[in-house]
Amino acid sequence: MPPPPSPAKSKGKPRKRKAADINADIPAPLPEAPSTPQKRRARPQTPPPPPATPTPSAVRLIAEGVHANASPRRKPRSAAVNRLADPSRSNATLLSPQTSRIVAPKPVEAVSPSKVPRIQSRTTTANLLQEACAHLIKVDERMRPLIAKHTCEIFSPEGLAEQIDPFEALVSSIISQQVSGAAAKAIKGRFVALFNTNEDDSGNNAKEENGKTGPVAPVETLGESKDGNNNTTTRHFPHPSQVATTSIETLRTAGLSQRKAEYVTGIAEKFMSGDLTTEMLANAPYEELVEKLVAVRGLGRWSVEMFACFALKRMDVFSLGDLGVQRGMAAFVGRDVAKLKGKGGKWKYMTESDMEEISDRFRPYRSLFMWYMWRVTEETGTDVSTLEK
Repeated sequence: MPPPPSPAKSKGKPRKRKAADINADIPAPLPEAPSTPQKRRARPQTPPPPPATPTPSAVRLIAEGVHANASPRRKPRSAAVNRLADPSRSNATLLSPQTSRIVAPKPVEAVSPSKVPRIQSRTTTANLLQEACAHLIKVDERMRPLIAKHTCEIFSPEGLAEQIDPFEALVSSIISQQVSGAAAKAIKGRFVALFNTNEDDSGNNAKEENGKTGPVAPVETLGESKDGNNNTTTRHFPHPSQVATTSIETLRTAGLSQRKAEYVTGIAEKFMSGDLTTEMLANAPYEELVEKLVAVRGLGRWSVEMFACFALKRMDVFSLGDLGVQRGMAAFVGRDVAKLKGKGGKWKYMTESDMEEISDRFRPYRSLFMWYMWRVTEETGTDVSTLEK
């Protein structure tokens, strides 16, 4: 009997293979070798450039005392005493930081009667600003509209009568470095409160860490404050002996960085040891003064120049390193400051030699000339560069 015929092959579509069958034919991939993720290259942090006109925040803190912004109920300022003045020396009324003894030029009334006729023709604190302004106008007539529009209160009879604690001014200079004016004022308020323990100064929360400053609450008015019973209390800036014996950790609670706390302690120790004295600051020749102060940690050339001008009230200080002064002088002589702004380099507005040559003409009142160059930088209504010499 013949074998049965084989079943006919289906002419339909070929049967699809299951995914499992297909994957079985593919060799398993080899495990990848572990790789170390590339680290993102950290960009070097460039410190922010100094403000073009740093005086509004930095110098204001140097020139103002603890009582500068006190409440209206504070005792009125005493009338200015007419004293002998010297453009090459300090004309400030200085307070010895440890004893509060006044160190200032001799009052005219205290001069011997036999010397009065000669004194009457000399420069005094009553006419110092007037003589300085007249000299600036005599040198360059373009100074006239600036002087007419802006009065420099710093060198006025009232400004020269302000009592300045040089220790406070130097500490304020350290506090104000590389922080905003509001932050510096808040930190100074907390610093003073550390040594006025009957006050609650918790509202000032400015804190400096690694060059950065945290939120700043409105600082309580310096000079007078309210205690827990709403009574007015007087705030005093600490003596060098108090600061020198206070730990760095305690000083940092005021918002100071580690380095600034060390600088402040170092200045206090200089006053305690006698390396810095009020008499030396008042009477030393300018170059000797600068050499002595730049040797103190934390005080650079610019800080010393601002201290000499605005705290010691020296009339012949000029800062070549101040960008605001450089820009103001460029505008003063008629240069296109807007075009020069994009130019690189430290001396983009004017060279150092040009600044020296121009400012030397205004000796011995270069401090006042420098102050007016800051006003040129801010000036919008008076275009002094278009005036004829």
